[in-house]
Formats: sequence, structure tokens, C-alpha cells
Amino acid sequence: MKAMLIHEFGGPEVFEPAELPTPQAAPGQVLVRVAATSVNTVDTMIRQMGPELPLSPATPALLGMDFAGTVEAVGEGVGGFTVGDEVYGCAGGLADLPGALAEYMAADARLIAHKPATLSMAEAAALPLVGITAYEGLMRAGIGQGKTVLVHGGAGGVGHVAVQLARHFGGRVSATVGRDEHHALVESLGARSIDYRAQPVADYVAGHTGGAGFDIVFDSVGGANLANSFEAAALNGQVATTVSMLELDLNAAHFKGLSLHVVFMLIPMLHDHQRETHGRILGELAAIVDAGGLKPLLDSPRYPLDRVGEAHARLASGQATGKVVVEI
Repeated sequence: MKAMLIHEFGGPEVFEPAELPTPQAAPGQVLVRVAATSVNTVDTMIRQMGPELPLSPATPALLGMDFAGTVEAVGEGVGGFTVGDEVYGCAGGLADLPGALAEYMAADARLIAHKPATLSMAEAAALPLVGITAYEGLMRAGIGQGKTVLVHGGAGGVGHVAVQLARHFGGRVSATVGRDEHHALVESLGARSIDYRAQPVADYVAGHTGGAGFDIVFDSVGGANLANSFEAAALNGQVATTVSMLELDLNAAHFKGLSLHVVFMLIPMLHDHQRETHGRILGELAAIVDAGGLKPLLDSPRYPLDRVGEAHARLASGQATGKVVVEI
């Protein structure tokens, strides 16, 4: 099968074409003919940082976490999937799990689900990592009818999904953006837009919540921005973040009685821990998609497999709107 490998870690140019043996479906796995994969920030981090990132695979490495495709073979002990089924998931591209930048992928059946019927393969491939992340963060934060929700980075990969899911579950959603063209985007998804460059936190908290603060803050920016999340949260509020690798003063969180939820959705893949949870969430996301509650946004350029380096560069440029997709 055709694949794109990296033999050393570095810039987007490190991808090289290769011919590899087609994998077999081991017990508990399905063999998928990959139709599309999408690029996530963690994919670019692995490619660039290598051993500095504990979850990176050894070289030669086959990257690519998200995928959508068609089941070609079903391994021993697998139920619920048959040859010809269209599926999607996030099941490789890190540690000892080969990824999706190839024509075929052997995937743990617990990490996949049937593809949403109303999405194309490219759209479905854009959803697993960001969808699971957004779903997990909102559920842990207690999303529900009437909750006021702030999504930091509402036009980003995780953020635009979090906005839609928060709306689907009954939240009243606001979202920060940093580019003028993203105001209309987040508003089309059902959120009130906030230009974080122009509005101090206190001002938009006053304007959007009457000064009470948001019940839930989903911070897909994280890092130093967590201080803004603590400021924006209501008393006894919930803060979920995808980026918490920093030292931070927790005084504000203490005196507001905040709960902080750190979402690291790769744990089931890395540690073989409750992998069936990801399959279940993907099934629920598919139902939400097919009911009209969620649609992933795709960046306009599409890339074939042999131009995956360009796809990585596109995401790293910060100019993409929506998920960057590679079609195989």
C-alpha cells in the first residue's frame, strides 16, 4: 500500500512516500480502506518535536490520527462491524499505533464508530479528535439546558464543534474570536461573538451575563488564557481546557470555587484505558450530526496523500478556517 512516512522529526518537508505491506486485521481490529484523514495540532507537534513529546512514535513513523473509510476485513472477536461499513475514528498515529497516512489502517474496533450518514468521508475524517474533545469537556462541565457557555477560540477546530454541541445540549453560547471574518462564522453556528482583542473580559462578562459570569467556560486556547477563563467564570463555575501545560496562579479559581477539567482525549489510545468510551462518543456524535445538530467545518484547500506536508504547513500557518483534510 502507498503511505507517507517520516524518518526524522522536523518541518513539514520530512514526509516521504513509501510502499508498505497492507496490514491485517488482528483480533479486536478492523481493517479500513482509508478515504480521508485530517490534520490536528497534535499531529504537527509530533512531527516537529519527536522524542520531546512523550506520545511520539519511533521512526520510521506513520502519522495521522483521524480517519474515515470503509471496512475491508473484520478481525476475530469484533462485533457490530461488517465488510463494507463506512466508519470513522481516531485510532493511531502516536506511540505504537500506526496512523492513517496510508491506503489502509488496522484500527482497534473500540475506537471507531459508523460514519455519520449525512457527512462525506472528508467531513467525517475532520470530526473524531475535535468532536470527542469537545463532547468530553462539555459533559464533564455539566452542560445542560439554559447554561451560559463561553467558548474561547470559537472558530478553531475544537472550538467550532464545542459551540455547536453546547447549543445542541441547550446552552446559551458566546465565543471569542481573533479574526474579523470569524465573527459571522461563530454567529452562524449559534453563538454571540466576542472580539477578545477589543473587549476586556470584564466588559464581555457584563454584556453577555449581566456581570454574573459564565456557568461553563470551554477554553480551547488554554495556557496563559486560562487566567481569562477564571475571570470570565461564574461563582462555582466550571472551566474545561485542552491546554494546561503551564504554571498558573490558582487564587482566582480558589476564591470563586471553580472546578477545572483538563481534557486529554488521547489517554484511551496511549494507555488502552476505556477505549470503548471513544466508540460510544463517536456513535453519539454521529446521531447528533445526522439530526442536524453538528457539522464540521473544512478548510477550503484539500490535499492528496503525497502533499500531506503542505497540509501540515497550512495548519501551522494559522490561516486555516476549519479542519485541514487530506484525501487518500
